[in-house]
Amino acid sequence: MSFALHVPARIRPAFSGFAPLSVPNYRRFAGSNVLAMSATWMQRIAQDWLVLQLTHSVTAVGITTAAQFAPSILFGLHGGVVVDRFPRRRLLMVTQSLVGLVSVLLAVVALTGTATVWLVWAAAFAIGCVTVVDNPGRQVFVNELVGRRHLKNALNLNAAVFQLGAFMGPAVAGGLIGWVGGGWAFAINAAACCVTVLMLSRLDASQLQPVPRPQRRPHALREGLAFVLRTPAIRYSILMLAFLSVFTLTMPVLLAAFATQVFHLGASGYGLFNSVGALGAVAGALASTRLTHLRLRIVVLCGTGWAAALALAAFMPSVPTFCAALIVTGVGSQYFFQSGNPLVQLSTLPEVRGRVISVWVLVVLGGQGIGGPIMGGIVDALGARGGMLVAGGVPAVAGIVLSVLLARRGSLKLSVSTTRPRIAITER
Repeated sequence: MSFALHVPARIRPAFSGFAPLSVPNYRRFAGSNVLAMSATWMQRIAQDWLVLQLTHSVTAVGITTAAQFAPSILFGLHGGVVVDRFPRRRLLMVTQSLVGLVSVLLAVVALTGTATVWLVWAAAFAIGCVTVVDNPGRQVFVNELVGRRHLKNALNLNAAVFQLGAFMGPAVAGGLIGWVGGGWAFAINAAACCVTVLMLSRLDASQLQPVPRPQRRPHALREGLAFVLRTPAIRYSILMLAFLSVFTLTMPVLLAAFATQVFHLGASGYGLFNSVGALGAVAGALASTRLTHLRLRIVVLCGTGWAAALALAAFMPSVPTFCAALIVTGVGSQYFFQSGNPLVQLSTLPEVRGRVISVWVLVVLGGQGIGGPIMGGIVDALGARGGMLVAGGVPAVAGIVLSVLLARRGSLKLSVSTTRPRIAITER
């Protein structure tokens, strides 16, 4: 069996990692995303701190996180069906408006001193429900903004923006909480949602590249899952992602253990390690724009390398060497995501892309939900260094086994070139 996906326009050769910014619609979208992602991270920090102030319980903070991620695990696949069925720009305007309303409510109760933990949990769950649609919708909408020609680099830039928000947002939120209180972080996020809605309304509709909408039918969800299972590029990429999500993406547990048990730096060390990792991720997201070919073997090798770097970090003897290892793991994580996510999107038919990406998102979030308690138990049993060795070692071994299986099979040849006007996917 052999088939090819044709790119409508000739693709420029290499080194145009920032080329998507030449598209006015994408430039507006990316600009508002810098503010939106930073404000989202500010709200997450303020939300957790508010729960800690109300309850003085770390367990309660964990329940808050669970409330926000639970809808994605429970309903994530259905979010992809919604994204495929309705116009994505309008969907994002609705989701951002809803998040803004919830943020306004949190700002009011926090600033007036009337907040309760149950209200914060309900707000976290409500935002999680909106995220079920917003997350895959935001990723898939990029294709309508820039088309297939710039899709890979646009996804890389989106990842850099997300990591930049993860780097800036917590730092700003920490200072804001100490200065005027966390309630203003909620207000800032509400304002950022308004900016996003305004930006979406001002996009040039004539320059968008809409995708065909599938007809409503009873087995739409099953159709998306079937496409994932029968497409080797997607199937194997998501399998590698599953191992990484369960083990390697549990970094908060591992970094907290290293900060307290190994280097005895406390909260300041935990903040330092998170910031260093985010800095490496920003660098990796920008550097990975120079990938001119996407292949399944590259996705697997990038995931294996990322996991191996994390396993090596377990042996670092000092804070400087450990931070250097975290930068490498941050870079490695983005090389995996920015080869895997574009390959999955480019290997997907436009009419099922929302459903396929919802599977990707579900594995990312669901894997972390499963892996958090597992890695917590492993760290308790083996210590911080043993836990990090397991977190990196298991996905690294899985990646090696998967590479050997694909090599022995020898029947799958997959290549996506961003420097040629043709994308070939061949299975014999």
